[in-house]
Amino acid sequence: MTDLIHEKTTPEDRETVNLRPQKLKEFVGQEHLKELLSLAIESAKITGNALDHVLLSGSPGLGKTTLSTIIANELGLNIYVTSAPIIEKPADLADLLITLEPRDILFIDEIHGLPKMVEEVLYSAMEDYQLDVSIGRGKKSSAFRLDLPPFTLIGATTLAGLLAAPLRNRFGLQLDMEFYTQDELSLIVQRSAKLFGLEIDKEASGMLAQRSRGTARLVNRLLKRVRDLAVVNHTTKVTVEYVQKIMDILRIDNHGMDSLDRKILRVLDEVYDGKPVGVKTMAASLSVASETIAEVHEPYLLSKGFLARTSRGRTITEKGRKYLAEVTLL
Repeated sequence: MTDLIHEKTTPEDRETVNLRPQKLKEFVGQEHLKELLSLAIESAKITGNALDHVLLSGSPGLGKTTLSTIIANELGLNIYVTSAPIIEKPADLADLLITLEPRDILFIDEIHGLPKMVEEVLYSAMEDYQLDVSIGRGKKSSAFRLDLPPFTLIGATTLAGLLAAPLRNRFGLQLDMEFYTQDELSLIVQRSAKLFGLEIDKEASGMLAQRSRGTARLVNRLLKRVRDLAVVNHTTKVTVEYVQKIMDILRIDNHGMDSLDRKILRVLDEVYDGKPVGVKTMAASLSVASETIAEVHEPYLLSKGFLARTSRGRTITEKGRKYLAEVTLL
């Protein structure tokens, strides 16, 4: 397996890779997607054709990158990994496409961020396996078409609504990933704990699942902090007391809400008195990036029913106000 990972990774990121399942049968949750992918993968194996292009959409931490690697593993093919911010011009995309062997997989993270001129080059590459190449400038320029081997593009996005329709329509498999259930997250905790050499009781894994905002990435991140506590205490047994101590340190409540979630709701309630507010205005009030609110916090607040999105902006709901009235954490 060949990976061209352009993004800088941290030691913790590399450790997370070790926790990632390598086969579909090891991947917990997203059952509807797994069934569809399994059929498509088996069909591609039998026919010898390239798998249809795949679009994976959903909030951060649901396993889009992991699932793309699993697809490559199941097919026994190379996967080349990159992200939209790195592909600034058509030549950057061309450099990637011409390296592909037949049926190889190209994974582009945050594909909604591709420049328009790069998107346009992708259209013929995805549909006809042809690459339009231009040489020179001005009157001396010339253009020709280069044939590409059949390949599979896997695009991942947290903001599917920003994808241009012509690009979206070229994905044969459009898969929307959902938040995980608590039972599914508990299974992920138990699997990861075993890989860490930990024994975790049912109540402790359930608490971690409850506080993990429906995302696999967060549940593993929280488990690592619990593991740190266990290591310091020279034990491999994780109890609910250990989990609660970490939650207290991180100020995460039993809804999985952290301090920034609560600040967002309080700003909507107290500063703007429940009136609709744009994301950029809200971000300025909190001194955080608008992308952090839109991609990380807003989806979970919406799923909890604490926040509503309208044509005029975001507002706090009555359920959100009730939560604020009951919560004791800042």
